[in-house]
Amino acid sequence: MEMNFGHWMALESAMQSDVPRRAISKATLKRIAGFAAPHKRALVCFLLLSIGGAVLTVATPVLAGQVVDQIVNAGSERTIVWLAIAIAAVAVGQAVISIGERWQSARIGEGLILDLRREVFSHVQKMPVAFFTRTRTGALVSRLNNDVIGAQRAFTWTLSGVVSNAISLVLALAVMLSLSWQITLLALILLPIFVIPARRMGARLAHLEREAAAHNAAMTTQMTERFSAPGATLVKLFGSPRRESDEFGARADRVAQIGVRSAMGQYLFMTSLALVSALALALVYGLGGWLAVRDELDPGTVVTMALLLGQLYAPLTALASARVDAMAALVSFERVFEVLDLEPLIREPEHPTPLPDGPVGIQLDNVSFAYPAADKVSLASLEDVATLDTRGGDTVLHGVSLEVLPGQVVALVGSSGSGKSTIASLVPRLYDVDSGAVRVGGVDVRQLSFDDLRATVGVVTQDGHLFHDSVRDNLRYADPEATDADLWNALRQVRLDGLIASLPEGLGTVVGERGYRFSGGERQRLTIARLLLAKPRVVILDEATASLDSTSEAAVQDALAVALEGRTALVIAHRLSTIRDADVVLVLEGGRIVERGTHHELLVAGGRYAELYHTQFDDPSADEALALN
Repeated sequence: MEMNFGHWMALESAMQSDVPRRAISKATLKRIAGFAAPHKRALVCFLLLSIGGAVLTVATPVLAGQVVDQIVNAGSERTIVWLAIAIAAVAVGQAVISIGERWQSARIGEGLILDLRREVFSHVQKMPVAFFTRTRTGALVSRLNNDVIGAQRAFTWTLSGVVSNAISLVLALAVMLSLSWQITLLALILLPIFVIPARRMGARLAHLEREAAAHNAAMTTQMTERFSAPGATLVKLFGSPRRESDEFGARADRVAQIGVRSAMGQYLFMTSLALVSALALALVYGLGGWLAVRDELDPGTVVTMALLLGQLYAPLTALASARVDAMAALVSFERVFEVLDLEPLIREPEHPTPLPDGPVGIQLDNVSFAYPAADKVSLASLEDVATLDTRGGDTVLHGVSLEVLPGQVVALVGSSGSGKSTIASLVPRLYDVDSGAVRVGGVDVRQLSFDDLRATVGVVTQDGHLFHDSVRDNLRYADPEATDADLWNALRQVRLDGLIASLPEGLGTVVGERGYRFSGGERQRLTIARLLLAKPRVVILDEATASLDSTSEAAVQDALAVALEGRTALVIAHRLSTIRDADVVLVLEGGRIVERGTHHELLVAGGRYAELYHTQFDDPSADEALALN
């Protein structure tokens, strides 16, 4: 007895029987139906094609049996020819339907993947920064890949398999019972020999697959971390390449062993099923032949019964595993919905307030803020923890009020954890305040559109992040319409035009992951050039020179002077020497402003600012040792 590829896939699917039984949520099914709605016509066409294919699959054995009867009974040559033509027509019809079914399946599946990926990607971009600081990137990417593809199977393989197998089973069983109920019942007795080994072998293979997946995930994590520039540097400085290779090799060796055992297990399983199929076929031919010799059954009927046997066992086994397949797809959908159900803490106003033209200032009015607890911004499954920490964050800012007038430069200084970077995050609305208000141009940032806020407020951070792309594309990220002449002008302003021009690819030079093909000072100047292309009216410098040496710092300071010219600026300084010329210096301690004034006024006052200043400059080494971030 032979089975087509689809039937063997159905049998192998039955081996994956370790998915826990669970109730199907009506809400989840309703949401799935919502995603399926745009593909309604394609789904109907797909199901009709599946039904048509199932009918033709049963038709072939019936026609073959009639041919045998015509031959044995010396029937009409004309009838035999027409039966042969009918068999050929069925084969052509099956091929055409199979192609159409595959086309519809691809359309539905890829369309569903497109819809889900777009929605998840767009939704994730709305998440606050706290979400990304807590989430494992690999787990989040897996939702966009593995889980979305798993959800897609519900509309392609599982749905079509249930429909086609159910139709095939009903038709095959009806025909077999009409031809010989005795043989049909005896053939069904062997069914447990199909299902029981599938369940037992499936549990073992599923365990091996889970172990292999865990090892593969560990190897992927090891490669991702060790092959990045910082990770490779850490291994060379503190680690042992041999130990790393041995650890990786041990996991790879285990995966290889599992691969051999899984391959042999599947082969033995399929061989056993083929043997059982042969036994069932022998039963049909033996009993059917005996009945045919006694003229109790036509020879053609025996052939038909033998051919239909394949259309009976495979669909029964596949339908027995349909719940497992459906549950696996449902789990994938629920994992995708889990991300979509995480509400963004920061929302764009439905009716945003426009910003006034011209220079704008910044105001913080009695602002208090605590970073959100994990259960507000994250998912346990994305953090790889059993339960999220539900404790609320400690208050970081306590009733802070400050004002940066249009065109003014205000500096924030203070010890680590005083709240400087928090203020820098509130102005571009990376977080929302708990109480009080942050205003740009006199408008509460919560009333501004995201586009207006991004166009108005530009930020240069300490790490100077760049994408693994060309210099041109990294700069144009701030202004997609910028011409090459605009890019060269920005590079000239930050004194990088000569360096970029000397590179073989010029603006097309790929900067490397996070920009590591350039020095720290060069990366920072590239980010400042990007800022200049964005033309923001407000600039925030968050420790922009903290990690640079003196030479690089001088070059970046020159570039920053260009960036700040004529703009409102809020500057967070690591080295106090960089903010001597600020219009106002604000000293923060414990989330409160404790001093205000110019550099000279605060030195004369002899307070906290003077203490910090003298700590740096009385001991030259402290300039690098004191962490004022």
